[in-house]
Amino acid sequence: MRSDSTSSHHHFFNLTHRHPFDGPPFQSIFPGVLFTALLALIGFALSYLPGLERIGPLACAILVAVLYRQILGYPQKLVAGIQFTSKYLLRSAIILFGLKLNITDIVRHGPGVLLRDAIVVVFSIGLTTWLGRKWKADRSLTLLLGIGTGVCGAAAIAAVSPLLGSKDEDTASAVGIVALTGTLFAVGYTLLYPFLPLSTYQYGMWSGLSLHEIAHTALAAAPAGQEAMSAALIAKLGRVMMLIPLSLILWVRIGRKGPQQPGSRITFPYFLLGFLGMSILGTLLAAQGHPITGSTSTVISTVTQILLAMAMVSLGLNVFLAELKSKALRPFLAMLVTSIFLSFLTWIML
Repeated sequence: MRSDSTSSHHHFFNLTHRHPFDGPPFQSIFPGVLFTALLALIGFALSYLPGLERIGPLACAILVAVLYRQILGYPQKLVAGIQFTSKYLLRSAIILFGLKLNITDIVRHGPGVLLRDAIVVVFSIGLTTWLGRKWKADRSLTLLLGIGTGVCGAAAIAAVSPLLGSKDEDTASAVGIVALTGTLFAVGYTLLYPFLPLSTYQYGMWSGLSLHEIAHTALAAAPAGQEAMSAALIAKLGRVMMLIPLSLILWVRIGRKGPQQPGSRITFPYFLLGFLGMSILGTLLAAQGHPITGSTSTVISTVTQILLAMAMVSLGLNVFLAELKSKALRPFLAMLVTSIFLSFLTWIML
């Protein structure tokens, strides 16, 4: 039996919302986990090709998974492992992602940066969801895109999806759309940079405040030099920090109203404690003169990327293009308009 039937599609979502301690044994999850790892590695390989390197390995991994799903489907015996990957490996990646957040660097630059970061998050989510309501766009996908635009792209979308009870197909679609849009904006910034009346510091701050992913921020800031890169990363990491209060707010609010996806349960996002713990660990090590750099940093970043790519594959394997086509356009337009206005807003805040 293949997963492209309607019945198996519903079966997958039933599995997704089981109690975490009721998971399947190792023997049943191993084939699915191995399968997602294989597709993730293919995505990584594709991301080195000319043109595709700009959208990054996560978007490439999702693309591979979506195409595979539409053309071949996958055996039912892989479902348990794919579900495990989308749930537990995803959260493990978010926890490791916390090591990128040096709290001291953000605090050192004063409350001004954090205030602007908070404005960016509130503005992005607010305008995207408002436009979505006006244009009668799909609520779940629109909200995910607003959060991805305001906070930190794929990582933010992946972190809040369990809290919102979002469908895996919506999560995967949102990640793909944010990756593509953010790449286009980052390339646009680099082309505009020589003609902008901004100092290198201001340009870096603008990139960090307005672009979607850390990778997009780095891509745009790199041509302006180290000062721009440092300013961009400080501004961007402040937005990453906003993931913690945002997730707690969503947990409280959604807990009262109920999740978007019927039948799912809202539980406290304990993995965010791991995210915060890793941030504190990295900050303390740096304060004691032992920052995570060099080969250690490279290994951690690579492991995080692989885990996140495997999780993206597991989500992409449940995207149905026939359904997506009919509901993705309006949320995408809402996010695109928000991204344009966000560029102007953050310019004014410099």
